[in-house]
Amino acid sequence: MDGQLNALIITAASIGFFHTLFGPDHYLPFVMMSWSRKWSWFKTTWITFLCGVGHIVGSVVLGLVGVSLGIAVNRLEIVEGFRGNLAAWLLIAFGLVYFVWGLRRAYRNQPHEHRHAHIGEAIHAHEHDHHREHAHVHNSKGTASVAPWTLFIIFVFGPCEPLIPLLMYPAAQNSFFGLMVVTCVFGIVTIATMLAAVLLSRAGVSFLPLAKVQRFAHVIAGATICLCGLAIQFLGL
Repeated sequence: MDGQLNALIITAASIGFFHTLFGPDHYLPFVMMSWSRKWSWFKTTWITFLCGVGHIVGSVVLGLVGVSLGIAVNRLEIVEGFRGNLAAWLLIAFGLVYFVWGLRRAYRNQPHEHRHAHIGEAIHAHEHDHHREHAHVHNSKGTASVAPWTLFIIFVFGPCEPLIPLLMYPAAQNSFFGLMVVTCVFGIVTIATMLAAVLLSRAGVSFLPLAKVQRFAHVIAGATICLCGLAIQFLGL
């Protein structure tokens, strides 16, 4: 069993890494939300970590229930498929709502000119907006607090399809130790890959010349998240 367990551990680590890296839904929403909402590095890391844990735990619980009840793999995969569809549609809906909210915010934040005339001086004008002056008030409410929890719920529903078959083999060998090791390796590699992808991508975005489109940051983030959900649902990414 040692050789077989070692092979399972390597397989779990490899699948956890590539499954996460090739699935843009594992990191793109966090990158865009971090950029648009100006999350700190700590907040970005913490939210990504919690969503990753929720993502893994949801499938682990389902897999362990299936293993304990002796449910066939194909039946568990049907349940995972349903959860995957639900998570994709929730991601699409969240992105669309955030996109519309971002459009409204961008419109309210549209710069406009004010002209002033002073005694003995020529008339001059300056650009300004009313919404940005109170941005710190609005950012502490509404979507600022709802967005992380929405992402967490979506990721709890989001399945880890490769995990179920990985759990079944050690369970069939009656190896509880093997079951726990495979689960932990898959979970640790998946979350570590998520964090690395999010933080590296976020660092790359910070170097891009995006000052001119900052007013549309929420619009861009919402559109990207919505497109990410559509790609998962219809392209199977």
